[in-house]
Amino acid sequence: MTLNRLILPLFCACLVALPVLAQNAPPAPPSKVEKDPVRADAYYNFAMGHIFEQQYEQTGAGEYATRAIESYKKAYAVDPLSPIIGERLAEMYWKAQRVHDAVAEANEVLKRNPDDLPTHRLLALVYLRSLGDINGSNVQTETIVKAIQEYTAVHRLDPSDQEVTIWLARLYRLHNEPEKAEGVLRDLLKDDPENDAAVEQLTQLLLDQNKAEEAISLLNGMIGRSPSATLYDHLGDAYTQTHDFAQAEAAYRKATDLDPSELSHVRGLAQTLLSEEKYTEALTVYQKLSDMLPDDADTYLRIAQIYRELHQLDKAEENLVKARQYAPGSLEVMYNEAMIYESQGRFDDAIRVLSDAVTGVKAQSKVLPSRRRSLAVLYQQLGMLYRDTQNFQAAIYTFQELGHLGEEEDRRARLLIMDTYRQARDLPKALQAGKEALAKYPDDSSIRSSLAMMLGEAQQSDEAIKLLQAGLKGAAGNRETYLNYAQIYERSHRFSEAEAAARKAEALAVQPADNELAWLILGAIFERQKQYDKAEEEFKKVIDVNPKNSMVLNYYGYMLADRGIRLDEAHDLIQRALEQEPYNGAFLDSLGWAYYKQNKLDQAELTLRKALERESHDPTIRAHLGDVLAKEGRMELAVVEWEKSLNEWHRSLPADLEEDKVAEVEKKLSQYKHRVAQKTPPADAKP
Repeated sequence: MTLNRLILPLFCACLVALPVLAQNAPPAPPSKVEKDPVRADAYYNFAMGHIFEQQYEQTGAGEYATRAIESYKKAYAVDPLSPIIGERLAEMYWKAQRVHDAVAEANEVLKRNPDDLPTHRLLALVYLRSLGDINGSNVQTETIVKAIQEYTAVHRLDPSDQEVTIWLARLYRLHNEPEKAEGVLRDLLKDDPENDAAVEQLTQLLLDQNKAEEAISLLNGMIGRSPSATLYDHLGDAYTQTHDFAQAEAAYRKATDLDPSELSHVRGLAQTLLSEEKYTEALTVYQKLSDMLPDDADTYLRIAQIYRELHQLDKAEENLVKARQYAPGSLEVMYNEAMIYESQGRFDDAIRVLSDAVTGVKAQSKVLPSRRRSLAVLYQQLGMLYRDTQNFQAAIYTFQELGHLGEEEDRRARLLIMDTYRQARDLPKALQAGKEALAKYPDDSSIRSSLAMMLGEAQQSDEAIKLLQAGLKGAAGNRETYLNYAQIYERSHRFSEAEAAARKAEALAVQPADNELAWLILGAIFERQKQYDKAEEEFKKVIDVNPKNSMVLNYYGYMLADRGIRLDEAHDLIQRALEQEPYNGAFLDSLGWAYYKQNKLDQAELTLRKALERESHDPTIRAHLGDVLAKEGRMELAVVEWEKSLNEWHRSLPADLEEDKVAEVEKKLSQYKHRVAQKTPPADAKP
C-alpha cells in the first residue's frame, strides 16, 4: 500500500467521521415527551429546523435557511449539551454561508462567559465544518488555528470527551504540529489503552514521520490485546513503509479474513502482492476488487499494469479502456496507455496520447503544484519516445521544454539531450551540450560523469579520467568513480586498466548485490579479450545475486551463441532476458542469432526482422540478417543487408566501431562480388 492511500486528504476522512443525523429520525415516544416538557420543546424546535433545512435544500430560498437556523437555535438554547443539535446548527450556518454570523453570536456569548462549554463546542464545529470548503491557503490556515483554539478550550473544559481529543490531534496533524498531536494521543492512551481511534490516529501520525518501527510496535501490542481488522490493516500499512512486503501481506490477509467486505483491506492486499511481483495472485485480488467496486478506475489501471507485466497486452489495453471510461482525464491512465502502445510497437499512438496529455496539463493553472510535476514526467517520456523512433530533433525540443520547468528539470533535461545527441551519432554536439551543462552546474556529479563518458566515446579517455578525478570524494563516491573509469577504459580497449578499476569498485561494495554492474563490466572486459571462461565466471556471479538481470542474461547467451556452443543454454538465457524486456531490439537480435546457429532459419529471419523494427540502424542486426538470407540462398537480399550494415558501421561512434566485424562484412561483400564477376560475361562479349 502506498502512503498516498494511507494519508488521504485529512478532512475528506474527517467529515465522514462526523455523526450524521438520520434524515427521517423517529420522534420520541409520546410518554417521554409528556413527562419532559423541556425535552419536548427541544425536540419540537429541532424537528421544525430539520423540516426548514430540507425545504432550503429543495428550493434554495434564503427564508427557509433563516427559519431553520432560528429553530435550531431555540432547540440548542433548551438543550445545549446535545451534540446532534449543535452539529445541525453548525452545518446549517455553513450551508447558508452565514459562518460569520455564527462566529459573531458565539463570541458575544464568550465575552460574557469565556468558559461557556456549549458555545466553544458550537464554534469548534462551525470552524471544522468550514474547513473542507474554503479556498485559499491563508484562510484555510487561519481557520485551522481557530478550530484548534476552540477544540483546545473544549478539551480543557471537558477532558473526558475522547472524541474531542481525537479531533484536536487531527487538527494538530493537519497544522503540521506532529509533536502536539502525538502528546494528545499518548495522554489519551494512558487513560484508555484500548481506544481504537486513538491508536489509528497515532499510527498514521507515526507513519507520517517515517516512524514505521514505532507504529509496528504500537500495533502489535494492541493486536495482542484485542485484534481487529482495522488494526491489521494499519499494521500492513506500517510494514509496507518499511518495504517488508511479506509481513505486510500477512497483515492484510488477516484483515481481509476478519472483514472481507472492507475495501481498504482488499486494496492493501492487492497492492502488496503487486509490489512482491506476485502478479497472478495480485490479479485475482484486483479482479475481486473490481467486482466490489465496478466503477473504480484505479483498479482497472492496476489490472492493466499486471497484464502488461504478464505480456498480455491485449488484456492490458482492454482494462485501460475501462479505466479511461471511469476517469477520462486521468494522467496516470493516459501515461499507462502510452506505455502499452509503446510495448506493442505502436509508437505513433503512444506519442499521440502523451502529446494530448501535455496539451491538457499545459492548459491548467500555472499555480497548481501538480502541473510542473506532471509536465516533467510527460515531457521526459515523450522525448524518449521521439528518441526511440529516431526523431531526434523532436526529442531535443521536448527535452528543452522539460528544462524550462525549473532547475531540477533543467539538470535532467541536459543529461537527456547529451544522450540524445549521442544516439543520433552527433558526438560533437553531445560533447558541446555536456560542456555547457557542466559550466552551468559544475558540482553536478551526474553531469560530470556523463560528460566523461562522452569523452570516452570520442576515444579521449585521458581527458575523461581527468574530469572524473573531482569525483573521488569518500568511499561511496570512489566506487561510482571507479566504475566510470572501468567503462571508459573498456571502451578505449585499455583492458588491464579497466579491470583494475572494476576490481577497486568491487572491493568497495557493501554487499554482493551491489556488484552487479562491476561484474557485468568485468565480464565484458574478458569477453572483448576472448577470455570466455573468465567472462562466464563474472556473468554467473551476477545471475546468482539477480537471476532477472536481463542485460547479463542476454550478454551471456549471445556470447555462447556467437561461439556456436551450448546453443540450448544460450537460447534459454536469451529467452529469460526477453521475459523481462520482450521488445528489446538487442535481445531479439541475440535470439535471432541463436536460431541461426541452430539452423532454424525461418525463426531466425522472423526474429531479426522484429529486432530491426526496434533498432533499424544497428549494423550488427543488419549483418546477422544478411547472413541468414545468404544461408537461405537469397544472395541479392543478403548483399543489401550487408551493405546497409557497412554504411551503419561507418556512421558509428569511435568507441562503437568494431574493426573485426567491419572487415568480416567487407570480406563477404567482396567474395560475393567476385563470384558474380566470374559468372558475368564481359560487356563486349558476343553471344
